[in-house]
Amino acid sequence: MLKIDCSYARRRFFLGCILSCCLGLASTSSFSAATNSSAALAPASSASTSTSTNGKIHLVTEEYPPFNMTEQSSGVLRGISVEKVTELMRRANQSYTLQLYPWTRAYQMGMQIENTCVFSTTRTPEREALFRWVGPLVRNNWTIFARVEDTRKPKSIEDLRPYLIGGYQSDAVGEYLKQQGFEVDLAVAESDNPRKLALKRFDFWASGELLGAWLIRSHGYTGRIQPLFNFKQTEMYLACHPKMASEKIDKFNQILRDMVKDGSAAAIEKKYR
Repeated sequence: MLKIDCSYARRRFFLGCILSCCLGLASTSSFSAATNSSAALAPASSASTSTSTNGKIHLVTEEYPPFNMTEQSSGVLRGISVEKVTELMRRANQSYTLQLYPWTRAYQMGMQIENTCVFSTTRTPEREALFRWVGPLVRNNWTIFARVEDTRKPKSIEDLRPYLIGGYQSDAVGEYLKQQGFEVDLAVAESDNPRKLALKRFDFWASGELLGAWLIRSHGYTGRIQPLFNFKQTEMYLACHPKMASEKIDKFNQILRDMVKDGSAAAIEKKYR
């Protein structure tokens, strides 16, 4: 009679089960990893995909009075640039959305999300290749502001070399001054700077001429902060994603030129000056 070693058979049986389980888990893990890898490579559903389907342009901007700003009583966006851009879209029969963001985020969206345009954007050599440009929408003087009681009276930008100048993040004014070697204190929001200047957090404040005057009035610093001099004139544009079709950019620029010729652009500016 054949004698079977049951303990050996049991060991072989259990070993086979374990091996099968391991192979099964390895197969499952491989499938899961492949699935996750495919999902990571697949195009995600995004605003740019949906806008490519319906042709809608996403307009993004910031609080930058009197060019783009929120009307306190109604919450409606208005301003020189807002009115010009929305009139441009109307004449072009172009559907659009319009939303307000902090400047740094709006600026990044304009560069990274297709069918998105950001305004009011200063056109500089460093930014030239980052966008397709429509404009100029407005001209903007850069101005140095000081506390009224400050006895130091610089007369040119070079006179400010020894001092700390206030600006704000991702703004062309602050970027320019830093590139020129000035020491610049960058706030998160431009609206913080009148208070910071009044509290002597920095020596002088560099901003847009109209924006600075607007912030001084609206934040209660009239008679405490004054403009000293303008140091640069720039132009601000509607800056569109670099993949925006050339035909569309050309069409928008022609409409804007027509608005200048027929006087509607000047009429919009007159409302805010």
